Amino acid sequence: MATLEKIRNRAGIGITIFIGLALAAFVLGDAVKSGSSIMRGSQQEIAKIAGESVDYKEFQQKVDELSNIYKMNSGSTSLDQKTTDQIIEQTWMGLVRSITMKKIYADLGIDVTSNELFDLVQGENPHAIIQSLFRDQKTGGINRPALIQFLKFQQTNTTGPEHNYWLFIENQIQEERSFAKYNNLIIKGIYTTSDEARMSLDGKNKKVNIEFVGKPYSSVSDSAIRVTQAELEKYYESHKEKYKQEASREIEYILFPVVASKGDEDKVIKWINDIKPEFAGVEDPAAYVNVNSDTQFDPSFYKKSELSPTLAEFAFNGKAGDIYGPYKEGQSWKICKIQKFDELPDSVNARHILIRVAAQADAMRANSLADSLKRLLTLGADFAELARKYSNDEGSALKGGEVGWFKRGMMVKPFENAAFFGKINDYQIVNSQFGIHLLQVTKRGTTTLNVQLATIVRNIEPSSQTYQQTYSVASKFASENRDLKAFQAAVTTQGLNKRLANILEADKDIAGLENSRLLIRAVYKAEIGKPVLTSENTPVFELGNQFVVAVLSKIQEKGYSSLGANQPTIEMAIRKDKKGEQLKEKMAGKTDLASLASSLGSTVGKAQDINFESYSIPGLGIEPAIAGVASALEAGAVSAPFAGSNGVYVVKAVSVNKGIDNDITNEKNQSKMALGYRVSVQAFEALRESAGILDKRAKFY
Repeated sequence: MATLEKIRNRAGIGITIFIGLALAAFVLGDAVKSGSSIMRGSQQEIAKIAGESVDYKEFQQKVDELSNIYKMNSGSTSLDQKTTDQIIEQTWMGLVRSITMKKIYADLGIDVTSNELFDLVQGENPHAIIQSLFRDQKTGGINRPALIQFLKFQQTNTTGPEHNYWLFIENQIQEERSFAKYNNLIIKGIYTTSDEARMSLDGKNKKVNIEFVGKPYSSVSDSAIRVTQAELEKYYESHKEKYKQEASREIEYILFPVVASKGDEDKVIKWINDIKPEFAGVEDPAAYVNVNSDTQFDPSFYKKSELSPTLAEFAFNGKAGDIYGPYKEGQSWKICKIQKFDELPDSVNARHILIRVAAQADAMRANSLADSLKRLLTLGADFAELARKYSNDEGSALKGGEVGWFKRGMMVKPFENAAFFGKINDYQIVNSQFGIHLLQVTKRGTTTLNVQLATIVRNIEPSSQTYQQTYSVASKFASENRDLKAFQAAVTTQGLNKRLANILEADKDIAGLENSRLLIRAVYKAEIGKPVLTSENTPVFELGNQFVVAVLSKIQEKGYSSLGANQPTIEMAIRKDKKGEQLKEKMAGKTDLASLASSLGSTVGKAQDINFESYSIPGLGIEPAIAGVASALEAGAVSAPFAGSNGVYVVKAVSVNKGIDNDITNEKNQSKMALGYRVSVQAFEALRESAGILDKRAKFY
């Protein structure tokens, strides 16, 4: 199974390429078979897509299946919350794509036949995923013997996780291929006419040198502009789509951090003083540290300059076995014992041959190869030649295994320790997480005295009693303030630091609050003006090292935010429009830019080589309106006043230069490529928008 292990090591690359396009087939196979099979009541409904209901249990089963594949790839037995959230999101993406596209594929006759799939896996030009997973690291081509061996294994092993993994890969390929066919059908129907290409080329070819005069909107006082209620309402209605909003909840909350008390620190000081005599007498300080300290023994050696002044003074004026402390450093108390001294180089120059170990079964073979190579080297074989032939570290193999000079802290610990403590020109076999290294140190830098220290660390942490006391304070506050009015009054009276958060139902966290998803879910079950309650029906949440008491202060439903909520920004937009009209009237009919600038108390600006694609104007910043107006002017022409992003302008085309690019065919091809890229994104977005997706994941995760 070495081949499978190698695939796992590279799976992230191949999967990432198509993960957004191709999860649906394997991950969601059962969940989308028939609407009747998943209609099990609204309480278990996690989604409705294009009228099709999806059951939570079946969705979760697919999440679990994909989680198992991730575990296989990473070699881990568990996944952190971030990875789990990503898997849920990827499963959801696949679900939406599968349900949205399956009827379209059927109507259009889009399918991937068994012969086509065979060709995509084993043909002359395999799919990119296959090429990535079975790439020969030395030749860059596909390793066909490894591919065939793996496929033969799948034919006789159809029940294990490896087979499920292969089904996942196959279905990724099928899903990506189907979607590519769909996109290609659309792209085939999109074209650019010769007239369109000519217009585009004319716009690119035409470059205008301009002069301009502008007056900013800020030159007109806000007080000079009156905005009526009727104008506000008219603007709101005509721009209503700008004010779409998702459902959200606003909470006000107080933090009660759990902080170690003086009593907690006194216990730490007593403990470390009590342990000091025993630590001073132990024969194996490293083992003692690993049993008793809050941090494991650090085997590193340090130069004097790498330690704090006080610790360096103790260490380099003492002898092995001397003890220092207790002393406080940050939120810890420490005792330090000199373990030993050694003369070490500040850097070394080395070379190596790396033999990667992808699975436990490979370890014996790799060790045997390393031993054989070591014997060849002792008999006079050329290191560089062996490295180029056998090393799996492509970067150094090309250089005959040369790693070059490196300092401590630049390599993984086993490799570093062997390099800095080994003898020059010796051949050492070293195990690390990358595999087995055959290492030779060729040069050593200047040596200096280094010290190794054994340090007992005891962190100052809140005791269970401190936790209970803090919880009691938070619980008392919550019990005495059972509604928003009382909560706000207590905050003012007690001088507390109240915080606000606006929360969407699908949010994963609240800034500054650890593991806050539990609080978010509870917020959407709370009553407005009332405390947010835990699943145990208590008003105090324990989030990390702090307790939280929150009150639901505002509910915003999905739809459009009100005119009142947006009135300040709407007033600003109307004032800007009215200021623009005033300035245009003031600047109208004037074609002499110098006199216009004088009358406005402004200056004449200049810009070179402006065309239709320009968006930034020197001295003004982003002003695409100037580029649009300038590109339409002929030499010597002066524009009428027009509104830009920051003010009103008049532009004169001083001169016009026309390029000579007449390659209509190339322009058509470029346009087709740009449109094709947009199709790949926008076509599915339009389909997803029309699917009427009801996403209820936040009720379950």
